[in-house]
Amino acid sequence: MSDHYLMPSLGAGMTDGTVIEWYVEPGQSVAKGDVVGLVDTDKGAIEMEIWEDAQIAEILAGPGTKVPVGDPLLALGATTAEEPAEPSPADPAPAPPEADGREPERGAEVEDPETGPEAEPEPGLEPEAPGSEPQARVPSTPAARMRAAEMGLSLGDIEGTGPEGAVTLPDVERAAKSKPTAPPREAAAPKATPVARRAAEALGVDLAGIKGTGPRGTITREDVERVSGARVPAPTREGEAEELDRHAAMRRAIAAAMAQSKREIPHYYLAHTLSLERALRWLERTNRDRAPTERILQAALYLKAVSIAVSDFPELNGFWEDDSFRPAEAVHPGLAISLRGGGLVAPAVHDVAEQPLDRITSAVRDLVQRARAGRLRASEVTDATITVTSLGDRGVETVFGVIYPPQVSIVGVGAPMERPWAEGGMVGAHRTLRLTLSADHRASDGHRGSLFLERVAELLQTPENL
Repeated sequence: MSDHYLMPSLGAGMTDGTVIEWYVEPGQSVAKGDVVGLVDTDKGAIEMEIWEDAQIAEILAGPGTKVPVGDPLLALGATTAEEPAEPSPADPAPAPPEADGREPERGAEVEDPETGPEAEPEPGLEPEAPGSEPQARVPSTPAARMRAAEMGLSLGDIEGTGPEGAVTLPDVERAAKSKPTAPPREAAAPKATPVARRAAEALGVDLAGIKGTGPRGTITREDVERVSGARVPAPTREGEAEELDRHAAMRRAIAAAMAQSKREIPHYYLAHTLSLERALRWLERTNRDRAPTERILQAALYLKAVSIAVSDFPELNGFWEDDSFRPAEAVHPGLAISLRGGGLVAPAVHDVAEQPLDRITSAVRDLVQRARAGRLRASEVTDATITVTSLGDRGVETVFGVIYPPQVSIVGVGAPMERPWAEGGMVGAHRTLRLTLSADHRASDGHRGSLFLERVAELLQTPENL
């Protein structure tokens, strides 16, 4: 029974996306989290991830196809891992008797007592061509048949040790070791996407000499173009010759989301000023002997403090949907990132509260780089549960953000400003920070919001504990 992988909604205002390239082909097995393709949206080129283990049954939307949100992109089938388990030699399944009471001979087809004689062919195996002479099927387990096909081995040449002499996976592995020169079927050609193969043919490039940068080393169209120094026209659907004005499309998407936010969400706003002197001095000492690429970012401190604090205020971490609040199961703060040429995205940094600051810093650097290169993943675009926006590097002291629906809050971080600060009866020059909160009054109130900001400020006073 097949299912479908649908075009996901990647944010308010998005209505469709255009398929750029697929990294998979029909018959290929994929695991949860695998990147299967690239889709062009108002937010840039988004890498599409698969949400469950499956097998690609059919590609329904080819490169260049414009697909509305909610329409199917791929047809998915059951994975081979879902097939019946291999029978244990200690407890063999009884074989059905022949009409004359004799057991079937070795080499004759053994009927599966569960699926019966009308069972569908195993996924990935070619059915016999019509009119071809029927061949005796060697009794074997599904795992053994698949492995033998991968290794280019004939089941008839393998001695089976399973029930009724069936060939099992260990039998195939033993046979493969005895024939080390037998190469796997896929070793004959480099792994490349269909679009990459067509591009290589058009540009006269040998795929064997290209290092793939796609998932699991898959060669993509960009890899082919990088090696050849030339570009091939991106695939377009008939009748859609005009080029997408990405900047204008992104501004339209932002306008739709923000207009919806201000129209439908009853915002309330809070601000809190704190001394950041202790945190900045700790950061300076920590980064003093580090290479620039290994220095902890201020953004990592803000993200972790917000993530830890909001765990105690679940009404600020979740979504307003269908006239009710749904708390998020985890904390995945979205980081607002300005794009070159204009525009804004706020992809999620996953599970920040459990990560050390060094790892958060690496994740932020990677996310910013990929966001500005237009190579975010679908989960990063859709998983944010609360947003953090900082205009500190632009010298802005205070920023009140607009909530990104269906989220219910956004934290604003300004630039550290030096000002007189009284602490312990003494007045001195401190670098201070202005934190703000814009929150949905349907899900929370100002009392809880102020306690949340105070908790964030407390956490930033002890950066060594973050």
